[in-house]
Amino acid sequence: MDILICLATLPLTLPLMGLCALAVRLDSPGPAIFIQERIGKDGRPFKMYKFRTMRHNLDDSMHRAFMKAFVHGEIGPRPTILPHSKAFRRAFAVLAAGSERPGDEVYKPLQASQVTRVGRFLRKTSLDELPQIFNVLRGEMSLVGPRPNVPWEVEEYQPWHHERLEVLPGITGLAQVRGRSGISFDTIVKYDIEYVENQSLSLDLKILFQTVMTVLSGRGSS
Repeated sequence: MDILICLATLPLTLPLMGLCALAVRLDSPGPAIFIQERIGKDGRPFKMYKFRTMRHNLDDSMHRAFMKAFVHGEIGPRPTILPHSKAFRRAFAVLAAGSERPGDEVYKPLQASQVTRVGRFLRKTSLDELPQIFNVLRGEMSLVGPRPNVPWEVEEYQPWHHERLEVLPGITGLAQVRGRSGISFDTIVKYDIEYVENQSLSLDLKILFQTVMTVLSGRGSS
């Protein structure tokens, strides 16, 4: 299914990717494609492709500090501990624009100045993930599965978190259609494990359909 869907959509996605790449290059200095090592099925590393949405050669020390705290449960809807103070959490747990409803929080270590103008649009529409079609064609990813983490995030996993590595990582997954960027890491892993234990063609098709609806609505994106 992965291969057939990717090949069938290439006549549409290739021109779209060309436009996205051109827009990224015209908007800010640096490469159009961002390549990063991620951890895939059974802990195997691979190079994952995305369109670059942030300014080139940024210092990622704050990003690493945030993500390690997020994996440890220190940042999220109900954090277990807050070693970095309320100011640290408030700096990153940003409410969706114009809304103060519970559940609208977006937990990502981004500052507005770090994301390019084109990058904001690509993130909002999830078009920045399109190059991962080639990861699927290479057999490194699936259309549906847990989102892959970088090696230093996986190093922070609790033992039960590793169950999410039993299947190929996906471009989208159960956690993405149930919360995207607004749920805790433990909740993400619980959704991923639910997917691992109930994996089926019908569930994959349901998640793909819900992904389209989620992206169109813009819910939980950042």
